[in-house]
Amino acid sequence: MDTSVLPIIILLPLILGTTLVLFLQRFSRGITALGAIGVSLASFSLLLTQAQAVFSGAVVQQSWAWLPQLGINLSFRLDALGLLFSLLITGIGTLIYIYAYYYLSAKNSLSKLYMLLMIFMAAMLGISLSNNLILLLIFWELTSISSFLLVGYWGNYEAAQRGSRMALTITGMGGLAMLGGFILLGQIAGTYQIDQLLGMKELIQSHSLFVPALLLILLGAFTKSAQFPFHFWLPNAMAAPTPVSAYLHSATMVKAGIFLLARLAPIFVGAALYHNIVTFVGLFTLCMAAFFAIFKEDLKGLLAYSTISHLGLIVCLLGIGSPLAVAAAIFHIINHATFKAALFMIAGIIDHETQTRDLRKLSGIWQMLPFTGTLTMITAASMAGVPLTNGFISKEMFFTELVANLSGGALIFSIIVATLAGIFAVSYSIRLVHGVFFDGPIGSKVPNKNAHEPPIGMRLPAILLATLCILVGILPALLVENIVNQTTRASLMTPDFAGSHLAIWHGFNLPLLMSVIALVGGALFYFALAKGQRLRDIDLDPYLGRLQGRELFDRFLHYLLLGSRKIKLSTETGSLQLYLFWILLFSIAIVATPLVNQGLTTGTRELLLAPWAAVVLWLVLFCACWMMIWFHHERIKAVLISGAIGLVVTMVFVGLSAPDLALTQITVDVVTTVLLLMSLSLLPQLTPYESKRTRRWRDASIAILGGAGVGWIAWLILTRDHNSISWFFLQQSLPLGGGSNVVNVILVDFRGFDTFGEITVLGIAALGALCLMDGMRIHGTSVTQGLTYRFNPSPLMLRTTASWVLPVALVVSLYIFLRGHNYPGGGFIAGLITSMALIIQYVAQGQDRAERLLQAKSGRLYEIWIGSGLMIAGLTGLAAWYWLRPFLTSAHIYVHPPLLGEMHLASAAAFDVGVYATVVGATMLLISVLGDSRHSTMSGPVLREGD
Repeated sequence: MDTSVLPIIILLPLILGTTLVLFLQRFSRGITALGAIGVSLASFSLLLTQAQAVFSGAVVQQSWAWLPQLGINLSFRLDALGLLFSLLITGIGTLIYIYAYYYLSAKNSLSKLYMLLMIFMAAMLGISLSNNLILLLIFWELTSISSFLLVGYWGNYEAAQRGSRMALTITGMGGLAMLGGFILLGQIAGTYQIDQLLGMKELIQSHSLFVPALLLILLGAFTKSAQFPFHFWLPNAMAAPTPVSAYLHSATMVKAGIFLLARLAPIFVGAALYHNIVTFVGLFTLCMAAFFAIFKEDLKGLLAYSTISHLGLIVCLLGIGSPLAVAAAIFHIINHATFKAALFMIAGIIDHETQTRDLRKLSGIWQMLPFTGTLTMITAASMAGVPLTNGFISKEMFFTELVANLSGGALIFSIIVATLAGIFAVSYSIRLVHGVFFDGPIGSKVPNKNAHEPPIGMRLPAILLATLCILVGILPALLVENIVNQTTRASLMTPDFAGSHLAIWHGFNLPLLMSVIALVGGALFYFALAKGQRLRDIDLDPYLGRLQGRELFDRFLHYLLLGSRKIKLSTETGSLQLYLFWILLFSIAIVATPLVNQGLTTGTRELLLAPWAAVVLWLVLFCACWMMIWFHHERIKAVLISGAIGLVVTMVFVGLSAPDLALTQITVDVVTTVLLLMSLSLLPQLTPYESKRTRRWRDASIAILGGAGVGWIAWLILTRDHNSISWFFLQQSLPLGGGSNVVNVILVDFRGFDTFGEITVLGIAALGALCLMDGMRIHGTSVTQGLTYRFNPSPLMLRTTASWVLPVALVVSLYIFLRGHNYPGGGFIAGLITSMALIIQYVAQGQDRAERLLQAKSGRLYEIWIGSGLMIAGLTGLAAWYWLRPFLTSAHIYVHPPLLGEMHLASAAAFDVGVYATVVGATMLLISVLGDSRHSTMSGPVLREGD
């Protein structure tokens, strides 16, 4: 059995589908539609190749290690449950693609809709086929994002924007809760693999974290499947195009929560809390939504509430949790997908032809759309549970399982609520048929008086689904019984389940009586409400008032916004001192909390006397820090003193035999000092003194507390013996990295990915400075009285000296670069040396002439250097994949060219070239931006200092 087919099924719509649609849109709408339909059919066909084996009990699995240390793998699993959902997703998805071609007008982008639907399909397939909780969550969130884009497809409609934001907010919060539940579940079981979790029921249910994990996961499932009290987002998402609504309601997003409950049923079944919550939330949602559906004036709104009701029915059955109840839930999932997809397509046909879906305007259109009316009767009958339709059989099974699994007061309550829900379902189903096609004069209020049947291609998907409603209703045992039973066994992991027998007739019993009461009572209730057109005048909104879900959601967002604004106004004062105060205070609290009551004292490590050089450096550092405190209000002096502190740190590195760090420190110090001095012209020359003495004491206290705390922690660490990993790098630097300079080998080999991230951040920072400074006047603020930091030509002596400094510096830079893998040096240090040489040219020649000589107009050359450096470093890492090695794995060889003798070549040198180019580009771009007056279009920034 080919297991590699599983990721291909997902990747076909995700990669091939979106790319193909994007390519074919340049030809015609028809070719674009054929491409989308072909991709969907391809995924459907691949699934069918596995159907015989899977529906016979086989399980197809495939897994690749992704982050195995965290238990996160690209793991896929196809059993009967996953196959059923995947077939519904791709099968109905194919019909949706056909329908969308006819539904969407030429002025709307069909390719955009297809691309979003492809992503949506791939995300749902990912949920169905995932065998890892975290992977499932990734696809889960992708459905939220893609549905947000689909619901908001018509972005110029306020209702579409509002509905998409509401759907994303509710399902996004549910997904966040579910993430917490998954993490707890993984902590309990020690794995995120679903197939392993399903066999740990006793361990999981006996754990103290089971209840919070269960509640968090149920929150995710209930929000996704629109269960009370999170149901209100679904009717508000009806601004989406009808193909989207048909797909979302029948086979995709709202079924994701249902799938999750069915998938994790072996873990949860048997827990009383699970049964109580899920059963009664589903039962309440079933009845509540069915009642509201009767009074909806929007055709799609009525269908939306009916979807919520039927989802409640399925959730209730999964909450009961018995094998026959789960079988009934599986069967109703199939039935609901068929009649609900068809009904939404029919709603789209009615809206497309009559130009309205307002039930107050739709009446008596039978003679305009007789064929569509017939399809509506069939599918609405299935939705109402009329005999000889598939909906009748699964509704009977639902009533049967309620009676068989509940007792006492719960049984009586459930029978009453379920029967009422059946009455309401029949009522809104009759309204859908009678109120649209027969109630009133022929199309008297319809905007389009010339409405007629749409093309057969638009009706064909609904015809196929309506036919299935009848065929499954008459021949359930022949068509779907084995699928339902095998899916039930896969869901509950009970291979010994004898199976349910799907049949139209089960004799005279209480469930049949409930069905009769529902059919008769529903018809009487509807016609009593509809008598004299009264139903059209009933509006429940005034009665519900502020208790409506939408109103509660809006009020929640309103108060959340007000609260956020208050917090923002109270914290964002524009005072850097205040920001630093809270940051330092929080950091001290976070670090100190776990150390309290630990009884930490000086370690037992043998202490040595400090050499005289260390004492001298310590005294110099102390004096420099004290001078910084004394002169920090004078910015120029503060920068120079910070340079002196950097010089002392450099000497410390020299004393500790760290020449690489010393070279890096001194070069960084020089470049940083230049940048700081250039930036000071944007600021007043003096920093204002603190406004109050108490604040000065406050800041001094925080500084002393933070400094003393860091010193104390350093003392605790340095006086204790520890197991260092330096031995590994010292031993493996030459054989594995091909270099004897351990520091450089670590940077470009062992921790090359970290370095790649660091130079990426450096490049982003430089480009960010370019964007930030764009449009700023570089002549300083009003306080500095026009002080400029632009480089001007210097005296002849300096210009002459600089002319020979550059080539010498470049030679030194090249020398430092080439020796870096075996001796102190490397791409980072070489890049900084080159930058210093170029800065000297700026100082000597003036920026205009220097950039003209370097052909670096407005820093454009430096942007190219940044991009080239990152590309070189990235390609070096990708090259390792060619030899099937991990990203950035280096290689080294020895060659013997003529005359030159033996040479050692390492691929890490290419990576170092990328580092070199990025460092030079980023450093010089910052210098160029700060000194370029051509960005001058605005007045200087308004700065606020102190607090």
